[in-house]
Amino acid sequence: MPAFRKTTLALALTLPFMLGGCDKAKELYQSWSGSGADKPIVQNAPNRPGMLLADFTTLVEREGPAVVNISANRVEEDDGSDADSPFPFPIPEDDPFYEFFKRFMPPGGGQTQQPRERDSISYGSGFIISSDGYIMTNSHVVLNAQQILVKLTDKRELKAKLVGIDKRTDVALLKVEGKDLPTVKIGNPATLKVGEWVAAIGAPFGFDNTVTAGIVSAKGRNLPDDTYVPFIQTDVAINPGNSGGPLFNLSGEVVGINSQIYSRSGGFMGISFSIPIDIAMSVAEQLKTSGKVSRGQLGVHIQEMTQELARSFGRDTADGALVVRVESGSPAAKAGLAPGDIILSLDGKKVGSSADLPMLVGEKKPGTTVKLGVWRKGRSLALNAVLVELKADTAQGAQKKKAEQQPQLNFDRLGISVSELTREQRSQLGIQGGLLVDKVTGLAAKSGLMRGDVIIGVNQNSVADLKTFEKLLAASGPNLALLVRRLDNTLYIPLKLGNE
Repeated sequence: MPAFRKTTLALALTLPFMLGGCDKAKELYQSWSGSGADKPIVQNAPNRPGMLLADFTTLVEREGPAVVNISANRVEEDDGSDADSPFPFPIPEDDPFYEFFKRFMPPGGGQTQQPRERDSISYGSGFIISSDGYIMTNSHVVLNAQQILVKLTDKRELKAKLVGIDKRTDVALLKVEGKDLPTVKIGNPATLKVGEWVAAIGAPFGFDNTVTAGIVSAKGRNLPDDTYVPFIQTDVAINPGNSGGPLFNLSGEVVGINSQIYSRSGGFMGISFSIPIDIAMSVAEQLKTSGKVSRGQLGVHIQEMTQELARSFGRDTADGALVVRVESGSPAAKAGLAPGDIILSLDGKKVGSSADLPMLVGEKKPGTTVKLGVWRKGRSLALNAVLVELKADTAQGAQKKKAEQQPQLNFDRLGISVSELTREQRSQLGIQGGLLVDKVTGLAAKSGLMRGDVIIGVNQNSVADLKTFEKLLAASGPNLALLVRRLDNTLYIPLKLGNE
């Protein structure tokens, strides 16, 4: 099954690439106003009129010295036993004494195996952003490291201090003692275009100073569990060891940090992702100043809009972020946001999808007042919210147990049987009302409703009891959206009842 992997080693191969009809590169070269040494790295292809060749050799010569290899030593707990072996010491299965020991020696040699510690090393890449020794890399490369070593291209090895990490963006800032160190030039990812040539330098599988190149495949990619980074997608070969290394444009400027790959095998398969350098530099600045990153928090749980949900709410378009839950006492609650609201903008910036909202909010500092453009029950609202600081995720859950017999009702039209929640269940879930789904068949089952779900709303109206639910169903049209609590999650499930 495909998986997003955060690599822990860095890579590259030097290749000249032909830029057929590369008007963009030619214009960039001709219009460049800097000195000759700083011009974009392109040259005319011999005997090929109108063709330009991307010459990465100059890029490597100029920028390569600022790219470093990183090794992070960790101490991990090991239970000291082999899950596949009954012995306290390794014995190959083809060993002539294997059967003897297996038959006559008790598992573990009759001794209790005590947990023990073992050393492990992870490898990655990084790049120097200041001449006094600040280095940027991925947080997963140096996380929980007891010792971090940085190796320069001149073979110097320097001990690095971890200034800070930000797991949400996978950025880490290191510091080594030094002066007049080579540094990279920082570019602007906003000017990067899909189809543009880019190159990576790193140490894949420990092969130092490897160069790979490719093109920008897409921008603004949102990946699972990464809600604060609009990734740059490329086809540049990235392998274990490239993590934390720089992504360069043709001008030799860093536009991203190589972070993840998409793979079925664990190796490179033509899709890699980089963190835009402007986001990384903003994080690094906060880490340098305070050792941590502060982000604003609104206090809402949101869901992606679909055409089915949009029709249920009477909208023609499926843009915006659908609010499914508002945390008690949060800025969103104080501003008046409610489940079923659709957030369309924040401080004038459009919220095209649910993935846009966390990034827009995360850019703001705690204490900032933001203006929200909200669509509610057919009309537009403007709400102001004062953000608080985003804290670590906390697990919250409540089991829905049926402690006493409650009134139950069948809704054959939907294919569900529901009952009212007990006082204990409402207290556990922290809600005032709702209906427990006891049985699911037909339309509801096909739409994704599950036994044990708690229905807390219909379209943009809350459900307190069976009577309310019946009234809301009677007033609904052919498109219906049920707001459901499922364990710790809240989501809308659309149901199409058909024309009536």
